[in-house]
Amino acid sequence: MTVVLEPDPETEPEDRERLARQLRNELRTLDVDDVTTIEGAAPPDGAKGVGASLTELLVTMSAGGGVFVTVIATIKEWLGRRNAGHTVKLTIDGDTLELSGVTPVERADLIETFVRRHQPA
Repeated sequence: MTVVLEPDPETEPEDRERLARQLRNELRTLDVDDVTTIEGAAPPDGAKGVGASLTELLVTMSAGGGVFVTVIATIKEWLGRRNAGHTVKLTIDGDTLELSGVTPVERADLIETFVRRHQPA
């Protein structure tokens, strides 16, 4: 699954990197195989250095479905503790779920639908 953090446009470059590191670190505490930055992705505007974009992550999970739900819940909770102007996009097999400034009920409905589509049988 790819996870793309799109910080609020008003966010300073250093804060963008900090937010991405925080999200990556939270995801790494889960029972996932790996969380890495995506090589060759364009770095965020104003970022220093070259290489992978800190805001685009690849989350590798084993076939078990429980971890998938936990990853989604962690991202939802992480986003809920941040500025409403941030967006996180999750993509699996070309299907993208965008979590942003929707109401908690709308966000829950979107997540439930996305999880059902990608939950292992």
